[in-house]
Amino acid sequence: MLLRHLRYLLAVADNGGFTRAAEALHVSQPTLSQQIRQLEETLGVVLFDRTSRTVKPTDAGQAYIECARRVLVELAAGKRALHDVKDLSRGTLRLAMTPTFMAYLVGPLMRDYMALYPNIHLEIFELSMDDIETGLADDSLDIAIAFDDVRNADIETIPAYTETLGLMVGRDHPLYDCRTPLTAEQVAQLQFALLTPDFATRVCIDEYFVKTQITPQVVIEVNSVNTLLEVIRHTAVATILPEPIATQDRALRKIALLDKGPQRGASLLRRKNNYHSAASVAFMDLMVGVSVGQ
Repeated sequence: MLLRHLRYLLAVADNGGFTRAAEALHVSQPTLSQQIRQLEETLGVVLFDRTSRTVKPTDAGQAYIECARRVLVELAAGKRALHDVKDLSRGTLRLAMTPTFMAYLVGPLMRDYMALYPNIHLEIFELSMDDIETGLADDSLDIAIAFDDVRNADIETIPAYTETLGLMVGRDHPLYDCRTPLTAEQVAQLQFALLTPDFATRVCIDEYFVKTQITPQVVIEVNSVNTLLEVIRHTAVATILPEPIATQDRALRKIALLDKGPQRGASLLRRKNNYHSAASVAFMDLMVGVSVGQ
């Protein structure tokens, strides 16, 4: 059995049939079919049910496919380890963050990391929590900054800091110059623009409203952090986002609350029992010592 057999196996499984898999692999369908038959003969089992219009893995095939994926991930990690340079004179870091972290954390971190390691090639991705977990599990990401409520048991979380969410407004809002902390009753009278419910940040905000017995007047929902910031800058509505986002440069001001704003744990995420490159370890060391919001 060769690595080629495993790659062909996964191609058939991922493409749902031999024709599309052959096209993706740039080989003929007879060649692909022959290679899969060779693998089945070697293993002594049938890997695919070919009796229906869509080729589907058998139970044995599904179990073997899962093992094959893990094997190829480990081999890819081993290949990266061979090319890793411990003195960080070269290398690559594949980093992901959820959208709200991108809004205030990525700039200072990249400034400091590039100053220390100018020869490291950076690949930065803004992803949802689900996509981050998938990327770490399949080794397409080295490390991520996200929340600590990870569902995948193969991903470890390393606590970094506690993030506080705050109420903020733009210059057009009547409360822009307010210096007095707002009560829950006053917050309930505001109109809000918030991220849509599929954002983890919105879930945290909704839990805060329930805890403080506030029924918010949500007049705008937005599925982009940058778009939400533009809305707040140009309208007389408020929002709740991580406190460091509210800066003078953004023409946003944080309004104090009598009830402390919601908090959540921010963590570094990486795959367990995986090779961790020198570039990712250096980033983790930098992140643990960072002064958030500077």
